[in-house]
Amino acid sequence: MRDPYEVLGVPRGASAAAIKSAYRKLAKKHHPDSNKGDPKAAERFAEINSANEILGDEDKRKQFDRGEIDAEGKPRFQGFPGGGGPRGRAGPGGFESYTFRSGGAGGGPGGGAFEDILNSMFGGGVRGARPGAGGGAQFEFDTGGIGLDLDVNVAMSVSLEESAKGGEKRVRLPTGKELNVKIPAGVTEGQQIRLRGQGESAQGHPPGDLLITINIAPHPFFKVEGADLRIDLPVTLYEAVLGGKVRVPTLGNAVELSVPKNTSSGRTFRLKGKGLSKAGGTGDLFVTIRIMLPDGNDAELEALMEKWRDHHPYNPRSGLG
Repeated sequence: MRDPYEVLGVPRGASAAAIKSAYRKLAKKHHPDSNKGDPKAAERFAEINSANEILGDEDKRKQFDRGEIDAEGKPRFQGFPGGGGPRGRAGPGGFESYTFRSGGAGGGPGGGAFEDILNSMFGGGVRGARPGAGGGAQFEFDTGGIGLDLDVNVAMSVSLEESAKGGEKRVRLPTGKELNVKIPAGVTEGQQIRLRGQGESAQGHPPGDLLITINIAPHPFFKVEGADLRIDLPVTLYEAVLGGKVRVPTLGNAVELSVPKNTSSGRTFRLKGKGLSKAGGTGDLFVTIRIMLPDGNDAELEALMEKWRDHHPYNPRSGLG
């Protein structure tokens, strides 16, 4: 078998997360169920799975990096420790040959040695022995579950009103399939909605899930700050000077705000409980006054301001130095 790092296409210093991600992508791409017309798919898939069995296990990966096991996970040994187990003797050419002794039910000398060696070679994957033809023993190997990432991730953009009140929206999957998705009230930016069994499918595996990540679209005049909302409210010059009631939009019905006389631009008012409903309570709506002059030139307004300047001068920037 090839070097497991080469099989998964990752460098030797790759993180565990990078190895896991590479394995999932390759396993999904080369799974035999998805490549029924390719006779070599099963071989590639087995190689990918074997590489992951080494690199996906922290201890085995360290053993491989130290040269203690080979690319198939088998130990590189020159002899066997202890008095039990295989007995070695010199053979032709100076090589050692080993004889495996099978013990009885009572576990006498050398008992279970063959199974012990197999367990060490296959990472504890030998489930046990059962009688085979001719009185020998046949061992069953546990190859472990083959995990396929069949989940599908999509993004869904919702309006601020939809995120606050909930609703239903249609989403289109990469496969072309369309689903109606119920949006829970109070959903937040980045939150995921999981629809079980609506992901991809593969023969012999349970279907994956559909994971929908919520994106809240920018609002034309509300700014979101946690559970609070902010809005810049334009008012006329005479409303700011004389005061009065002005209409303020909210996520529900509009409300009236009493603007005191001589309100400067930039003054902020707090409307309690008019923000977003979230765990722990409801936020507030902060309204910042912005004085707006009329469009175009107004000779009468200019004359009034000139008179005001001459008779009532003041400097709002005096504190700036």
